[in-house]
Amino acid sequence: MPAEREAATLSETKASAAEHSRRKLVVGLGNPGIEYQFTWHNLGFLTVDRLADRHGARIENRRSRSLTGKCRLGKQEVLLAKPETYMNLSGLAVRELVQELEADPAKDLVVVYDELDLPQGIIRVRERGSAGGHHGMESIIGALGTLEFPRIRLGIHPGREVGDGAKYVLSQIKKSQLEAVDEQIDRAADAVEAIFEEGIAAAMNRFNRKASGEAAAE
Repeated sequence: MPAEREAATLSETKASAAEHSRRKLVVGLGNPGIEYQFTWHNLGFLTVDRLADRHGARIENRRSRSLTGKCRLGKQEVLLAKPETYMNLSGLAVRELVQELEADPAKDLVVVYDELDLPQGIIRVRERGSAGGHHGMESIIGALGTLEFPRIRLGIHPGREVGDGAKYVLSQIKKSQLEAVDEQIDRAADAVEAIFEEGIAAAMNRFNRKASGEAAAE
């Protein structure tokens, strides 16, 4: 092998190893406090809790304005995080976590959050994109200075007029809805695992298929 090719191959191998060795970060969005635990705005928190349950993590360490816990997803070491800054200041915590881990948001970060523009029960995996009016995502995009990071959106729109959207997202999930929400959180956790085990493209292909009767607008 010519010296130039050998050097290039070695450089690529080192870069790949460095990327693989960086700890990945999964952030679920929500509001801290028992009064918010089972509100629509906390589906991100609930998804992180589900991942922790599956993989034997304990979300109890405080670092970078977040509650965190470690686990492995596929071959990746992952830090699960729930910001304690309240939703509208989520970016402060996420920026500190990204800096602490020396993470590349485009390759190492996944954010999970509720989405009022999607029907209840639907999940969508995206590689990048705008905040779409979600204040937690607006905070993260502003703090990181980029739209380029994967995210999983969990639909919460009930299919009827909700009036004050800010009030609705902070409303309690009804007992009659808990089973469906539990299934949605399970699929969101599956999607996070798929991103790390199969890649973002495969996860998008698997989880972004339109369900029968689903509204086309997103």
